[in-house]
Amino acid sequence: MSDRSSVAPASNFLRAVIEKDLGAHTYASRRWARSPGDAAHHAAGEPDPAKIRTRFPPEPNGYLHIGHAKSICLNFGLARDYDGVCHMRFDDTNPEKESVEYVESIKDSVQWLGFGWNAYGASHLYFASDYFDFMYRAAEYLIEAGHAYMDEQTPDEMRASRGTLTEPGKASPWRDRPREESLALFRAMRDGRHADGAMVLRAKIDMASPNINLRDPAIYRIKRAHHHNTGDTWCIYPMYTYAHPLEDALEGITHSICTLEFEDQRPFYDWVLERLAEGGLLAHPLPKQYEFARLNLTYVVTSKRKLMQLVTEGHVSGWDDPRMPTLVGLRRRGYTPAAIQLFAERIGVSKADSWIDYSTLEGALRDDLDGRAARAMAVLDPVKLKLTNWDALFAGRESEACSAPVHPHHPEHGQRSFNLAREVWIEREDFMEEAPKGYHRLFPGNRTRLKYGYVIECTGCEKDADGRITAVLATIVPDTKSGTPGADSVKVKGVITWVGALDGVTAEVRLYDRLFTEAHPDAGGRDFLTVMNVDSVKSVQAIVEPGLATAAPDDRFQFERHGYFVADRKDSAPGLPVFNRAVTLKDSWGK
Repeated sequence: MSDRSSVAPASNFLRAVIEKDLGAHTYASRRWARSPGDAAHHAAGEPDPAKIRTRFPPEPNGYLHIGHAKSICLNFGLARDYDGVCHMRFDDTNPEKESVEYVESIKDSVQWLGFGWNAYGASHLYFASDYFDFMYRAAEYLIEAGHAYMDEQTPDEMRASRGTLTEPGKASPWRDRPREESLALFRAMRDGRHADGAMVLRAKIDMASPNINLRDPAIYRIKRAHHHNTGDTWCIYPMYTYAHPLEDALEGITHSICTLEFEDQRPFYDWVLERLAEGGLLAHPLPKQYEFARLNLTYVVTSKRKLMQLVTEGHVSGWDDPRMPTLVGLRRRGYTPAAIQLFAERIGVSKADSWIDYSTLEGALRDDLDGRAARAMAVLDPVKLKLTNWDALFAGRESEACSAPVHPHHPEHGQRSFNLAREVWIEREDFMEEAPKGYHRLFPGNRTRLKYGYVIECTGCEKDADGRITAVLATIVPDTKSGTPGADSVKVKGVITWVGALDGVTAEVRLYDRLFTEAHPDAGGRDFLTVMNVDSVKSVQAIVEPGLATAAPDDRFQFERHGYFVADRKDSAPGLPVFNRAVTLKDSWGK
């Protein structure tokens, strides 16, 4: 489990539900046989040591994104806070879109966020496909009990007979077929004696129900597809809405927490569990489903289909492109697990849909990195600054040692060292030949401080044949070095960052921004590709402090005045650093 966040958990309706259940001892009688199983299996076990059981149940058909992070932090966090267990479960009932690649990436992302599934001496990593035998046995029971039947209508016929929100559905002509006949057909379907789409198994509930999800939903279909876990053992697969409550029950889940789109499915969830409990396959107390509002974040798309489109059509470099809202993308961008957990805590949990501005996510990252990221100077648009009186002041010396704190609020982190020389690199924007009022950096006749170094006075510039500035000229004001007794003898209003030409390191710096220019890229069915931000990434050749030459992948820094950056986890190498901008120092998108 993750360590508790420094932010106190905010109260919400889910915590209230759990606390009420714990106070009423709702689940105190549960038994746990050290592995998932049916009623008889758990009856032979010991009292469950976990006060509650939650689960994070992704389908392994893509990479996790920031919306999943909210669910991860919620489910694992509740289990942590109430002395429970959160199961890591893969809902792998749709073999055509699932793969081991996605399984492994999901496991890695959950663990990177700081959560795990080992508790009470056991691993709680599960796959829905491990329960296919029970799901099949439960389906046979439903047929035998008169709660399910085999339907041979075509998909179009089933759709037409389903009814509308204002009109009841029409019963299938196969609805009242003998149980024995349905059971024989179901077994023949299992044995591969019918073609894909030839028939389905449907629950027998109420075709006139005002909840369309209770109008005899399909619970098994034929699908000849290789499964990443079970291979070619099965040619029939359970529907998600049927499989999900069974998975929860077999695993002894107490609080099954879903997003709001599953609210209409809750009656079917309860119906499945109650029918199987009546048959003795499952035991009370049964899991209960609760719904919360999913994360709606501005300036991103989280549809797996649309994210896949961005990748396959080459609009981004891959699932881990730092502009993507995937967890692998955010990680490569420089986001920390602590920042994402802080974001999840701040946005809270409710039953009302709302939009969260992207700046909230960025703010959580700034707040986390401000206290932990080492400082460094970097020049992103370099131009030479020549200190023309160097030889007069430092005769025979190539450089002057300078130092600065690794972190201004943590002296225990020590000092970083770099060298001032007769030539240094500065930002091109730090010089103007004709400066407007209020400009306090370099222009002829003005004095400015080189941060951690000397006060200098600008004397002019050099230009090439096209009039482009190739170097800025200045003189050092003697006895004004930072940290020395004379440092304050000359007062200046401007301070600029710099990197020495002798020991500065060339680095590729990638300036990432939001992927879309509109807060709601796909609003109203709009083609989200039409509002992609053409300036969402720029690559520059920068000069950085010498200490950054050995930055390891995922090392994070605050480039003073520029923002927070991370050494790219794929492309950065010792001596050849590549840095990604994680977030600017301030919200540049603010209104």
